[in-house]
Amino acid sequence: MVVCSTLNSQFLSSSGELRCLSSNRSCTSAGSYSNPFLPLSNRSSFLFLRISRPITAATATAMAGEQSQGTVDAVPNSSMKLLFVEMGVGYDQHGQDVTAAAMRACRDAISSNSIPAFRRGSIPGVTFDQMKLQIKLGVPRTLQQFLNIEKVKSVFPYGKIMNFEVVDGGLICSSGVHVEEMGDKNDDCYIVNAAVYVGY
Repeated sequence: MVVCSTLNSQFLSSSGELRCLSSNRSCTSAGSYSNPFLPLSNRSSFLFLRISRPITAATATAMAGEQSQGTVDAVPNSSMKLLFVEMGVGYDQHGQDVTAAAMRACRDAISSNSIPAFRRGSIPGVTFDQMKLQIKLGVPRTLQQFLNIEKVKSVFPYGKIMNFEVVDGGLICSSGVHVEEMGDKNDDCYIVNAAVYVGY
């Protein structure tokens, strides 16, 4: 991803490597960037930054504050035959409760879908009891230790949850207002993304 800034100052990457110099010099490191749509006289006022951060999978915590042991199988995986993928997003604007945001993300993923095939026998040899789920959540890394996985699982009314994976994702942003009577400790808004894989 390339980010453009009109500030005439130096920028450093997170590793300390010089990315762009002041406006009277050219950009370095990942290559020289220029905008072909700008007149040459204006190009020097734009600085370009290449931002990249690897996202790594995190081990899901079974309950808030607990440290889980071992690794979690990546979701989705071949432990079931995949039929549907449902996606959602959840927010907690006041109270700073990442579990609430995750539960809303899962409800958002499943609330606008109907899957009658399992109950109607539309899949030969497959019964309702064989419905399986795999859940993947994108949660800000600093909040993952506070996520209550069991409460999130309670959102799903049926289907056997085979795997539950939490990865770096989501967002912490400002809600723009700090409302103490709504339990706010600050003005942070927590955002969580969910992907629900349905199969048998």
